[in-house]
Amino acid sequence: MSDNPPDADAPTASDSPRRAASLDSAANEAIELMFFAYRDFTDVADRILEQHDLGRAHHRALYFVGTGQDVTVGHLLDTLNITKQSLARVLRRLIDLGLVVQEVGAVDRRQRLLRLSGEGDALLQELIEAQRRLLREAFTEAGTERLEGFRRVMLAIMNEEDSARFNRRKRLR
Repeated sequence: MSDNPPDADAPTASDSPRRAASLDSAANEAIELMFFAYRDFTDVADRILEQHDLGRAHHRALYFVGTGQDVTVGHLLDTLNITKQSLARVLRRLIDLGLVVQEVGAVDRRQRLLRLSGEGDALLQELIEAQRRLLREAFTEAGTERLEGFRRVMLAIMNEEDSARFNRRKRLR
């Protein structure tokens, strides 16, 4: 048995059907809210990416290469949860455009280390700033006191492995 106290808001077997229906209704609304928020959140980056003939997969790769120090291809595969073939296509394009630099590991020659070039970093910063601006406006509108609740919901949606990875990365910053 867990030492953690039960969450007062978590449904239990003894919950009334009305409470369960209320949670279902809230979940249905959240699905729609997330759909539209994601659409608009990605749209600001999509417009910038389009100017470079790039897509969302390139954006994700740029982001995770740019937020680490000499990221390995294996680490990027784990983070993005995509196939080697898919990542190879994305990386090839980013490398060909001079946005990502790939080098052989100094200690383990089998390792391929990835980092952003100056141009890749400039593009990533442009993408981040466009999305950051949108989020700052939303946080201001919602009230910054609600940020912890938002963070908790996002972490609760993630699978355990990604949630733990996110929390590790946050501690390292």
